[in-house]
Amino acid sequence: MKIGKKVLNQSRMHNDILRNMCGGKELTRDQLIQPLFFHEHESADVLIEGLGENRILHDNNIIGNIAKDMKNGCRNFILFFVPRLKTNNSFNTKFCENILKKIKIEFQNDIQVWVDLCICSFTKTGHCCLFKESKIDLENSLNVMSNFALSFANGGADGIAPSSMLFGVVKSIRQSLDKNNFNHVPIMSYSTKFASNFYGPFRAAADSTPAFGDRTGYQLDYNDYEKAIQSSITFSEEGADLMMVKPGLLSLDLIKPINEKTSKPVGAYQVSGEYSSLVYLAEKKLIDFDKGLLETWSSLKRGGAQYIISYGARYAKRLGI
Repeated sequence: MKIGKKVLNQSRMHNDILRNMCGGKELTRDQLIQPLFFHEHESADVLIEGLGENRILHDNNIIGNIAKDMKNGCRNFILFFVPRLKTNNSFNTKFCENILKKIKIEFQNDIQVWVDLCICSFTKTGHCCLFKESKIDLENSLNVMSNFALSFANGGADGIAPSSMLFGVVKSIRQSLDKNNFNHVPIMSYSTKFASNFYGPFRAAADSTPAFGDRTGYQLDYNDYEKAIQSSITFSEEGADLMMVKPGLLSLDLIKPINEKTSKPVGAYQVSGEYSSLVYLAEKKLIDFDKGLLETWSSLKRGGAQYIISYGARYAKRLGI
């Protein structure tokens, strides 16, 4: 039996930013999502290596940074949380709730705030799951991530974006949200996410490098086209409202087939390795950064991406979008 509806749940299209994000063939600013990294333990102004002007945010600078982005026409964000202390049990997400409330009090419905949901930044292992006797503890992992989703929703998150590739995670989160009167909160699933070599700068920013092994046991093999498509179908049936491919530029061949199979909007995550290549080329004066960035977005849009997560989303106005 299929869990989610085949079409996007219109009851969750509750603001104009989300409607703009999911509608129209022309690339608009609301279709570009800017990642933000919040570190509970940080207080200094620290740039993220390889990601240009992207910096670590904390309690003292996050409001100012979002306000600056808004002035530049950016109002769609995805937030990544990094806790002060890492653990493999008894996770504390209260600081996440507090920051979300602070953001929503300040900006209310003038911005859309997605929250990335994975536990890799919270665990000592750096993995996207919990383990029991060296094996993935699926039940406990899903319960913990569902609790994270409730915490984020309580804080005022406009949408939940589970980046874990554990099958069952979207179903578990959807059921938990619905049982607690958060039926209106949409889920943007990282539905086709490869075990890629292009995540380096992100893992440094999110402090989520695995302490042992790698993620090939639960992320997708980038050689396997059929499983890549089936993964998105599965998460769609679990109840995801929006699909995604990651890395974006390396998955252009998958966007339209996923949309055809799920009838749901499919976005692309221009990952840190893809973005940083533009940064480094520009530093060496081997490319015009703005023109190169715009070309990548145009390629993703031409490939069928309905929305794009990019570390340069805040430059859309400057680029003429």
